[in-house]
Amino acid sequence: MREKHIEQRLVKAVKAAGGIAPKFISPGLAGMPDRLVLLPEGKMAFVEVKGYGLKPRPLQIKRHETLRRLGFKVYVLDEQRQIGVILNEIQAT
Repeated sequence: MREKHIEQRLVKAVKAAGGIAPKFISPGLAGMPDRLVLLPEGKMAFVEVKGYGLKPRPLQIKRHETLRRLGFKVYVLDEQRQIGVILNEIQAT
């Protein structure tokens, strides 16, 4: 499945869970994840969306590591079936 379709399904699932998933754009800081997932009760994570089977680039991996060191959850999503698992994990934190 293409990245665009996976991303659309993520946004739809987040909305169904009562949240929003704005596109995350960070001028001057390349490699940041594609989406912020903001759920009720202050639950939040970053999600990097990739086409099926694709992996983050080295710069993206570096940014993900930085965010994780700061205590943020960061997920790489490349399959539609992962969406529910990711949302459940964000809600459980």
